[in-house]
Amino acid sequence: MKTVEIDKATASLRDYAQKMGKEPVILTENGNPIAALLAIENADWETIALSTNPEFLGIIQRSRARQDSEGGIPAREMRRRLGLKDAETTD
Repeated sequence: MKTVEIDKATASLRDYAQKMGKEPVILTENGNPIAALLAIENADWETIALSTNPEFLGIIQRSRARQDSEGGIPAREMRRRLGLKDAETTD
């Protein structure tokens, strides 16, 4: 991982992006991280938008907390309730 103090970051964003490879470039201010430039692989615009949306992340967090506290149902039971064929059944 490469770190660059913000006041010493004199290259263009394009230069940093082209030279970073798979390692992130972390911008720091007074030694504290303030931003990151990360390579993106196998992601589409929707994935990126959702993964940075605080409202969506809150929904996921609440869902996981509910799963932990109340449990869930197996996929087979969900398919039965929805009237779908079992995934293990083949025609």
